[in-house]
Amino acid sequence: MESKSELGEKIRATLAEHAGLSVDIRCLSDDEDLFQAGMTSLASVSVMLSLEGKFEIEFPDEYLKPSIFGTINGIRSALMDTLHRQ
Repeated sequence: MESKSELGEKIRATLAEHAGLSVDIRCLSDDEDLFQAGMTSLASVSVMLSLEGKFEIEFPDEYLKPSIFGTINGIRSALMDTLHRQ
């Protein structure tokens, strides 16, 4: 299992590639609102699908909402929980 910081780096790389942020991902804290930083709902789906492919998982339906994918910490928590379930 990867560490929290390793997961955070992979999440940030995925966001940099798929989120369409209006700011550099390196400038955002783990608790900052990604939607306020420019990510759209459509981009959040792209982020989710990319993470599912990278980690060979499928997020549970209850995680498919903006409140989960709105911050790096939210994504990391959902990812860690999903990895533990599988």
